Amino acid sequence: MQHHDSPGYARYVLVILTLTYTCSYIDRYILSVLVEPIKAEFGVSDTLMGLLGGFAFALLYTLAGIPIARWADRGNRRTIIALGVAAWSLMTVASGFARSFLQLALARVGVGLGEAACTPPAHSLLADYFPPEKRATALAIYSMGIPFGVMFGFLAGGWIAHFFDWRTAFLVVGAPGLLLALLVRFTIREPERGRQDTAPVSGAYSLGETLGLIFRHRALLLIQLGGAFYAIAGYGLSFWIAPFFARVHHLPLNEMASWLALGALVGGVGGSFAAGLVADRFGRRELRWYFLTPALALLLGIPVTVVMLTVADPRIALALFLVQQFTFFCYSGPIYAVMQFLVPSSMRAMVVAVHLFVLNLVGLGFGPLLIGMMNDGFAATLGSGGAIRLSLLVITLGTLVSVLCFWLAAGNRDGKPIAVPIPAR
Repeated sequence: MQHHDSPGYARYVLVILTLTYTCSYIDRYILSVLVEPIKAEFGVSDTLMGLLGGFAFALLYTLAGIPIARWADRGNRRTIIALGVAAWSLMTVASGFARSFLQLALARVGVGLGEAACTPPAHSLLADYFPPEKRATALAIYSMGIPFGVMFGFLAGGWIAHFFDWRTAFLVVGAPGLLLALLVRFTIREPERGRQDTAPVSGAYSLGETLGLIFRHRALLLIQLGGAFYAIAGYGLSFWIAPFFARVHHLPLNEMASWLALGALVGGVGGSFAAGLVADRFGRRELRWYFLTPALALLLGIPVTVVMLTVADPRIALALFLVQQFTFFCYSGPIYAVMQFLVPSSMRAMVVAVHLFVLNLVGLGFGPLLIGMMNDGFAATLGSGGAIRLSLLVITLGTLVSVLCFWLAAGNRDGKPIAVPIPAR
Protein backbone atom coordinates (compact mmCIF):
# COMPACT_ATOMS: atom_id res chain seq x y z
CA MET A 1 0.00 0.00 0.00
CA GLN A 2 1.38 3.40 -0.97
CA HIS A 3 1.63 6.10 1.69
CA HIS A 4 -1.15 8.20 0.15
CA ASP A 5 -3.44 5.16 0.07
CA SER A 6 -3.24 4.52 3.81
CA PRO A 7 -6.08 5.24 6.26
CA GLY A 8 -3.74 7.55 8.16
CA TYR A 9 -3.12 9.69 5.09
CA ALA A 10 -6.87 9.82 4.39
CA ARG A 11 -7.36 11.21 7.89
CA TYR A 12 -4.61 13.77 7.24
CA VAL A 13 -6.40 14.91 4.08
CA LEU A 14 -9.63 15.19 6.06
CA VAL A 15 -7.90 17.36 8.68
CA ILE A 16 -6.38 19.71 6.08
CA LEU A 17 -9.62 20.05 4.15
CA THR A 18 -11.50 20.69 7.39
CA LEU A 19 -8.99 23.45 8.15
CA THR A 20 -9.66 25.05 4.76
CA TYR A 21 -13.40 24.91 5.42
CA THR A 22 -12.82 26.44 8.85
CA CYS A 23 -10.76 29.21 7.30
CA SER A 24 -13.51 29.94 4.78
CA TYR A 25 -16.11 30.33 7.52
CA ILE A 26 -13.83 32.53 9.63
CA ASP A 27 -13.44 34.89 6.67
CA ARG A 28 -17.15 34.65 5.92
CA TYR A 29 -18.64 35.08 9.39
CA ILE A 30 -16.28 37.59 10.93
CA LEU A 31 -18.49 40.17 9.25
CA SER A 32 -21.44 39.19 11.45
CA VAL A 33 -19.85 40.32 14.71
CA LEU A 34 -18.55 43.49 13.01
CA VAL A 35 -21.96 44.66 11.74
CA GLU A 36 -22.43 47.36 14.38
CA PRO A 37 -19.01 49.11 14.07
CA ILE A 38 -19.07 48.93 10.25
CA LYS A 39 -22.62 50.27 10.13
CA ALA A 40 -21.66 53.12 12.46
CA GLU A 41 -18.57 54.10 10.44
CA PHE A 42 -20.21 54.08 7.02
CA GLY A 43 -23.66 55.25 8.18
CA VAL A 44 -25.63 52.60 6.28
CA SER A 45 -28.98 50.88 6.94
CA ASP A 46 -29.66 47.30 8.03
CA THR A 47 -30.84 46.62 4.50
CA LEU A 48 -27.43 47.52 3.08
CA MET A 49 -25.67 45.52 5.79
CA GLY A 50 -27.89 42.57 4.89
CA LEU A 51 -26.91 43.06 1.27
CA LEU A 52 -23.23 43.11 2.28
CA GLY A 53 -23.61 39.88 4.28
CA GLY A 54 -25.82 38.29 1.62
CA PHE A 55 -25.72 38.98 -2.10
CA ALA A 56 -22.36 40.82 -2.08
CA PHE A 57 -20.83 37.49 -1.09
CA ALA A 58 -23.35 35.01 -2.46
CA LEU A 59 -23.88 36.19 -6.03
CA LEU A 60 -20.45 35.46 -7.48
CA TYR A 61 -19.99 32.57 -5.05
CA THR A 62 -23.01 30.82 -6.53
CA LEU A 63 -22.46 31.81 -10.15
CA ALA A 64 -18.82 30.66 -10.10
CA GLY A 65 -19.61 27.47 -8.16
CA ILE A 66 -21.10 25.55 -11.09
CA PRO A 67 -18.25 26.04 -13.61
CA ILE A 68 -15.65 25.47 -10.89
CA ALA A 69 -17.37 22.20 -9.93
CA ARG A 70 -17.43 21.20 -13.57
CA TRP A 71 -13.70 21.87 -13.64
CA ALA A 72 -13.29 19.83 -10.44
CA ASP A 73 -15.07 16.82 -11.97
CA ARG A 74 -12.48 16.85 -14.77
CA GLY A 75 -9.34 18.51 -13.36
CA ASN A 76 -7.04 18.49 -10.35
CA ARG A 77 -9.20 19.10 -7.30
CA ARG A 78 -6.28 19.78 -4.95
CA THR A 79 -4.99 22.65 -7.10
CA ILE A 80 -8.45 24.16 -7.45
CA ILE A 81 -8.89 24.23 -3.68
CA ALA A 82 -5.45 25.78 -3.15
CA LEU A 83 -6.17 28.57 -5.64
CA GLY A 84 -9.50 29.26 -3.95
CA VAL A 85 -7.96 29.50 -0.46
CA ALA A 86 -5.34 31.97 -1.70
CA ALA A 87 -7.95 34.10 -3.47
CA TRP A 88 -10.42 34.45 -0.58
CA SER A 89 -7.61 35.09 1.91
CA LEU A 90 -6.26 37.97 -0.19
CA MET A 91 -9.75 39.46 -0.50
CA THR A 92 -10.28 39.22 3.26
CA VAL A 93 -7.08 41.19 3.79
CA ALA A 94 -8.32 43.70 1.20
CA SER A 95 -11.52 44.14 3.26
CA GLY A 96 -9.40 45.67 6.00
CA PHE A 97 -8.17 48.38 3.63
CA ALA A 98 -11.66 49.40 2.41
CA ARG A 99 -12.31 53.15 2.73
CA SER A 100 -15.93 53.09 1.62
CA PHE A 101 -18.91 50.78 1.79
CA LEU A 102 -18.59 50.09 -1.95
CA GLN A 103 -14.94 49.05 -1.61
CA LEU A 104 -15.85 46.71 1.24
CA ALA A 105 -18.68 45.21 -0.82
CA LEU A 106 -16.33 44.57 -3.76
CA ALA A 107 -13.84 42.86 -1.46
CA ARG A 108 -16.61 40.61 -0.14
CA VAL A 109 -17.49 39.71 -3.73
CA GLY A 110 -13.87 38.55 -4.13
CA VAL A 111 -14.12 36.46 -0.96
CA GLY A 112 -17.19 34.77 -2.41
CA LEU A 113 -15.41 33.98 -5.67
CA GLY A 114 -12.51 32.31 -3.85
CA GLU A 115 -14.74 30.28 -1.54
CA ALA A 116 -16.64 28.87 -4.52
CA ALA A 117 -13.57 26.67 -5.12
CA CYS A 118 -13.68 24.96 -1.72
CA THR A 119 -16.56 22.61 -0.96
CA PRO A 120 -17.50 20.86 -4.26
CA PRO A 121 -13.95 19.60 -4.99
CA ALA A 122 -13.38 18.88 -1.29
CA HIS A 123 -16.48 16.67 -1.09
CA SER A 124 -15.41 14.87 -4.25
CA LEU A 125 -11.90 14.30 -2.83
CA LEU A 126 -13.23 12.94 0.45
CA ALA A 127 -15.54 10.53 -1.40
CA ASP A 128 -12.40 9.10 -3.04
CA TYR A 129 -10.48 8.84 0.23
CA PHE A 130 -13.24 7.23 2.33
CA PRO A 131 -15.43 4.18 1.59
CA PRO A 132 -19.23 4.61 1.37
CA GLU A 133 -19.92 3.35 4.91
CA LYS A 134 -17.64 6.06 6.39
CA ARG A 135 -18.57 9.01 4.19
CA ALA A 136 -21.27 10.56 6.35
CA THR A 137 -18.89 10.63 9.31
CA ALA A 138 -16.06 12.04 7.18
CA LEU A 139 -18.33 14.71 5.71
CA ALA A 140 -19.74 15.47 9.16
CA ILE A 141 -16.19 16.03 10.44
CA TYR A 142 -15.49 18.23 7.41
CA SER A 143 -18.71 20.12 8.19
CA MET A 144 -17.34 20.89 11.65
CA GLY A 145 -15.31 23.51 9.84
CA ILE A 146 -18.49 25.59 9.95
CA PRO A 147 -18.86 25.79 13.76
CA PHE A 148 -15.10 26.10 14.25
CA GLY A 149 -15.00 28.84 11.63
CA VAL A 150 -17.96 30.66 13.13
CA MET A 151 -16.36 30.35 16.57
CA PHE A 152 -13.01 31.79 15.51
CA GLY A 153 -14.79 34.42 13.41
CA PHE A 154 -16.80 35.57 16.43
CA LEU A 155 -13.76 35.53 18.73
CA ALA A 156 -11.40 37.25 16.34
CA GLY A 157 -13.92 39.85 15.25
CA GLY A 158 -15.15 40.64 18.75
CA TRP A 159 -11.85 40.79 20.60
CA ILE A 160 -9.66 42.34 17.89
CA ALA A 161 -12.29 45.01 17.19
CA HIS A 162 -12.55 45.62 20.95
CA PHE A 163 -8.82 46.26 21.37
CA PHE A 164 -8.06 47.67 17.91
CA ASP A 165 -10.72 48.15 15.20
CA TRP A 166 -12.73 46.18 12.65
CA ARG A 167 -10.14 46.71 9.89
CA THR A 168 -7.41 45.01 11.92
CA ALA A 169 -9.72 42.03 12.45
CA PHE A 170 -9.94 41.43 8.69
CA LEU A 171 -6.15 41.70 8.30
CA VAL A 172 -5.41 39.24 11.11
CA VAL A 173 -7.80 36.49 9.97
CA GLY A 174 -7.02 36.80 6.24
CA ALA A 175 -3.25 36.43 6.22
CA PRO A 176 -2.91 32.82 7.60
CA GLY A 177 -5.00 31.49 4.70
CA LEU A 178 -2.11 32.12 2.32
CA LEU A 179 0.02 29.60 4.21
CA LEU A 180 -2.85 27.11 4.24
CA ALA A 181 -3.11 27.38 0.45
CA LEU A 182 0.52 26.24 0.15
CA LEU A 183 -0.14 23.34 2.53
CA VAL A 184 -3.05 22.14 0.38
CA ARG A 185 -1.11 22.45 -2.85
CA PHE A 186 2.05 20.64 -1.76
CA THR A 187 0.90 18.01 0.76
CA ILE A 188 -2.40 16.65 -0.64
CA ARG A 189 -2.25 14.11 -3.46
CA GLU A 190 -4.91 13.87 -6.14
CA PRO A 191 -6.41 10.32 -5.84
CA GLU A 192 -7.81 8.16 -8.60
CA ARG A 193 -11.39 9.29 -9.22
CA GLY A 194 -14.05 6.83 -8.00
CA ARG A 195 -11.54 4.41 -6.45
CA GLN A 196 -13.77 3.72 -3.42
CA ASP A 197 -16.76 2.73 -5.57
CA THR A 198 -17.69 -0.61 -7.10
CA ALA A 199 -19.49 0.97 -10.07
CA PRO A 200 -17.27 1.91 -13.04
CA VAL A 201 -16.36 5.59 -13.33
CA SER A 202 -17.97 7.32 -16.29
CA GLY A 203 -17.06 10.61 -17.92
CA ALA A 204 -17.89 13.91 -16.24
CA TYR A 205 -21.57 14.89 -16.32
CA SER A 206 -22.76 18.21 -17.67
CA LEU A 207 -24.81 20.73 -15.74
CA GLY A 208 -27.84 19.80 -17.83
CA GLU A 209 -27.48 16.11 -17.00
CA THR A 210 -27.06 16.90 -13.30
CA LEU A 211 -30.16 19.11 -13.26
CA GLY A 212 -32.04 16.45 -15.21
CA LEU A 213 -31.26 13.84 -12.55
CA ILE A 214 -32.29 16.22 -9.78
CA PHE A 215 -35.64 17.05 -11.39
CA ARG A 216 -36.41 13.43 -12.25
CA HIS A 217 -36.03 12.10 -8.73
CA ARG A 218 -38.10 13.28 -5.81
CA ALA A 219 -35.43 12.83 -3.13
CA LEU A 220 -32.85 15.03 -4.84
CA LEU A 221 -35.46 17.68 -5.67
CA LEU A 222 -36.76 17.77 -2.09
CA ILE A 223 -33.18 18.19 -0.84
CA GLN A 224 -32.90 21.39 -2.88
CA LEU A 225 -36.22 22.81 -1.69
CA GLY A 226 -35.70 21.86 1.96
CA GLY A 227 -32.15 23.15 1.87
CA ALA A 228 -33.26 26.53 0.54
CA PHE A 229 -35.60 27.20 3.47
CA TYR A 230 -33.07 25.81 5.92
CA ALA A 231 -30.42 28.17 4.55
CA ILE A 232 -32.65 31.25 4.67
CA ALA A 233 -33.19 30.70 8.40
CA GLY A 234 -29.69 29.41 9.18
CA TYR A 235 -27.68 32.02 7.30
CA GLY A 236 -30.04 34.82 8.28
CA LEU A 237 -29.88 34.03 11.98
CA SER A 238 -26.12 33.44 11.95
CA PHE A 239 -25.49 36.84 10.37
CA TRP A 240 -27.84 38.80 12.65
CA ILE A 241 -27.39 36.94 15.96
CA ALA A 242 -24.59 39.22 17.17
CA PRO A 243 -26.57 42.42 16.42
CA PHE A 244 -29.58 40.75 18.12
CA PHE A 245 -27.70 40.31 21.42
CA ALA A 246 -26.21 43.80 21.12
CA ARG A 247 -29.55 45.52 20.50
CA VAL A 248 -31.87 43.42 22.66
CA HIS A 249 -29.61 42.44 25.57
CA HIS A 250 -27.03 45.26 25.25
CA LEU A 251 -24.05 42.94 25.66
CA PRO A 252 -20.53 44.36 25.06
CA LEU A 253 -18.95 43.25 21.78
CA ASN A 254 -16.12 41.17 23.25
CA GLU A 255 -18.26 39.48 25.92
CA MET A 256 -21.01 38.67 23.43
CA ALA A 257 -18.48 37.31 20.93
CA SER A 258 -17.05 34.93 23.52
CA TRP A 259 -20.42 33.45 24.45
CA LEU A 260 -21.55 33.15 20.84
CA ALA A 261 -18.25 31.47 19.95
CA LEU A 262 -18.75 28.92 22.72
CA GLY A 263 -22.28 28.19 21.53
CA ALA A 264 -21.17 27.80 17.92
CA LEU A 265 -18.32 25.48 18.89
CA VAL A 266 -20.02 23.19 21.39
CA GLY A 267 -23.42 23.12 19.74
CA GLY A 268 -22.16 23.11 16.16
CA VAL A 269 -19.48 20.47 16.58
CA GLY A 270 -21.77 18.31 18.71
CA GLY A 271 -24.60 18.52 16.19
CA SER A 272 -22.38 17.80 13.19
CA PHE A 273 -20.68 14.80 14.78
CA ALA A 274 -23.81 13.34 16.36
CA ALA A 275 -25.81 13.61 13.14
CA GLY A 276 -23.06 11.93 11.12
CA LEU A 277 -22.82 9.02 13.55
CA VAL A 278 -26.60 8.53 13.78
CA ALA A 279 -27.06 8.70 10.00
CA ASP A 280 -24.21 6.26 9.33
CA ARG A 281 -25.39 3.80 11.98
CA PHE A 282 -29.04 3.61 10.96
CA GLY A 283 -28.52 4.51 7.30
CA ARG A 284 -26.72 1.22 6.67
CA ARG A 285 -30.08 -0.53 7.02
CA GLU A 286 -32.41 2.20 5.76
CA LEU A 287 -31.32 5.12 3.58
CA ARG A 288 -34.18 7.23 4.88
CA TRP A 289 -32.29 7.94 8.12
CA TYR A 290 -30.06 10.32 6.16
CA PHE A 291 -33.20 12.44 5.75
CA LEU A 292 -34.91 11.74 9.08
CA THR A 293 -31.88 12.77 11.15
CA PRO A 294 -31.85 16.43 10.00
CA ALA A 295 -35.67 16.55 9.83
CA LEU A 296 -36.10 15.58 13.49
CA ALA A 297 -33.26 17.85 14.62
CA LEU A 298 -34.65 20.90 12.79
CA LEU A 299 -38.12 20.22 14.17
CA LEU A 300 -36.69 20.29 17.68
CA GLY A 301 -34.76 23.45 16.88
CA ILE A 302 -37.79 25.56 16.02
CA PRO A 303 -39.26 25.92 19.57
CA VAL A 304 -35.74 26.25 20.98
CA THR A 305 -35.06 29.19 18.65
CA VAL A 306 -38.39 30.85 19.43
CA VAL A 307 -37.70 30.75 23.19
CA MET A 308 -34.13 31.97 22.63
CA LEU A 309 -35.41 35.02 20.78
CA THR A 310 -38.17 35.88 23.26
CA VAL A 311 -36.71 35.14 26.71
CA ALA A 312 -35.74 38.22 28.74
CA ASP A 313 -32.69 36.79 30.52
CA PRO A 314 -29.58 37.00 28.28
CA ARG A 315 -27.95 34.07 30.10
CA ILE A 316 -30.85 31.77 29.19
CA ALA A 317 -30.83 33.08 25.62
CA LEU A 318 -27.11 32.38 25.25
CA ALA A 319 -27.54 28.86 26.67
CA LEU A 320 -30.35 28.18 24.21
CA PHE A 321 -28.15 29.44 21.38
CA LEU A 322 -25.91 26.43 22.05
CA VAL A 323 -28.90 24.05 21.74
CA GLN A 324 -30.12 25.87 18.63
CA GLN A 325 -26.71 25.48 17.00
CA PHE A 326 -26.70 21.75 17.82
CA THR A 327 -30.02 21.21 16.04
CA PHE A 328 -29.17 23.31 12.98
CA PHE A 329 -25.78 21.68 12.46
CA CYS A 330 -27.39 18.25 12.18
CA TYR A 331 -28.09 19.11 8.54
CA SER A 332 -24.80 19.02 6.67
CA GLY A 333 -23.28 15.57 7.27
CA PRO A 334 -26.33 13.41 6.48
CA ILE A 335 -27.61 15.50 3.56
CA TYR A 336 -24.27 15.82 1.80
CA ALA A 337 -23.54 12.13 2.40
CA VAL A 338 -26.82 10.99 0.88
CA MET A 339 -26.14 13.09 -2.23
CA GLN A 340 -22.79 11.31 -2.60
CA PHE A 341 -24.64 7.97 -2.42
CA LEU A 342 -27.33 8.91 -4.91
CA VAL A 343 -25.20 10.09 -7.84
CA PRO A 344 -22.29 8.55 -9.79
CA SER A 345 -18.77 9.47 -8.70
CA SER A 346 -18.13 11.72 -11.70
CA MET A 347 -21.21 13.83 -10.84
CA ARG A 348 -20.48 14.35 -7.14
CA ALA A 349 -18.82 17.75 -7.33
CA MET A 350 -21.51 18.98 -9.70
CA VAL A 351 -24.44 17.87 -7.54
CA VAL A 352 -22.83 19.48 -4.49
CA ALA A 353 -22.27 22.67 -6.49
CA VAL A 354 -25.93 22.74 -7.55
CA HIS A 355 -27.00 22.29 -3.94
CA LEU A 356 -24.61 25.01 -2.81
CA PHE A 357 -26.00 27.23 -5.57
CA VAL A 358 -29.47 26.82 -4.07
CA LEU A 359 -28.31 27.19 -0.47
CA ASN A 360 -26.25 30.28 -1.11
CA LEU A 361 -28.16 32.17 -3.77
CA VAL A 362 -31.46 31.68 -1.95
CA GLY A 363 -30.36 31.23 1.67
CA LEU A 364 -27.20 33.29 2.00
CA GLY A 365 -28.36 35.81 -0.57
CA PHE A 366 -31.87 36.43 0.74
CA GLY A 367 -31.59 35.42 4.44
CA PRO A 368 -29.50 38.36 5.76
CA LEU A 369 -31.10 40.77 3.28
CA LEU A 370 -34.71 39.91 4.17
CA ILE A 371 -33.96 40.28 7.87
CA GLY A 372 -32.23 43.60 7.25
CA MET A 373 -35.22 44.86 5.27
CA MET A 374 -37.64 43.74 7.98
CA ASN A 375 -35.45 45.37 10.63
CA ASP A 376 -35.69 48.71 8.83
CA GLY A 377 -39.42 48.26 8.26
CA PHE A 378 -40.29 47.30 11.84
CA ALA A 379 -37.91 49.73 13.58
CA ALA A 380 -40.23 52.74 13.39
CA THR A 381 -42.89 51.05 15.54
CA LEU A 382 -40.90 48.45 17.53
CA GLY A 383 -37.48 50.05 17.94
CA SER A 384 -34.24 48.40 16.85
CA GLY A 385 -34.46 45.62 19.47
CA GLY A 386 -38.08 44.71 18.89
CA ALA A 387 -37.60 44.87 15.12
CA ILE A 388 -34.70 42.43 14.97
CA ARG A 389 -36.48 40.01 17.34
CA LEU A 390 -39.61 39.91 15.17
CA SER A 391 -37.58 39.59 11.97
CA LEU A 392 -35.69 36.55 13.29
CA LEU A 393 -38.91 34.92 14.51
CA VAL A 394 -40.48 35.26 11.05
CA ILE A 395 -37.43 33.73 9.35
CA THR A 396 -37.21 30.85 11.84
CA LEU A 397 -40.73 29.60 11.12
CA GLY A 398 -39.75 28.96 7.50
CA THR A 399 -37.73 25.98 8.75
CA LEU A 400 -41.01 24.04 8.96
CA VAL A 401 -40.86 23.75 5.16
CA SER A 402 -37.44 22.11 5.44
CA VAL A 403 -38.73 19.59 7.98
CA LEU A 404 -41.62 18.66 5.66
CA CYS A 405 -39.33 18.27 2.64
CA PHE A 406 -36.88 15.96 4.39
CA TRP A 407 -39.72 13.95 5.91
CA LEU A 408 -41.20 13.41 2.45
CA ALA A 409 -37.79 12.54 1.02
CA ALA A 410 -37.36 9.82 3.65
CA GLY A 411 -39.35 7.40 1.53
CA ASN A 412 -42.71 6.10 0.52
CA ARG A 413 -45.58 5.36 2.90
CA ASP A 414 -44.33 1.86 3.44
CA GLY A 415 -41.07 3.26 4.79
CA LYS A 416 -38.82 1.77 2.09
CA PRO A 417 -35.69 3.75 1.34
CA ILE A 418 -35.57 5.74 -1.86
CA ALA A 419 -33.57 4.19 -4.68
CA VAL A 420 -32.23 6.64 -7.26
CA PRO A 421 -31.02 4.95 -10.44
CA ILE A 422 -27.91 6.29 -12.11
CA PRO A 423 -28.54 7.58 -15.66
CA ALA A 424 -27.09 5.54 -18.47
CA ARG A 425 -24.08 6.98 -20.26
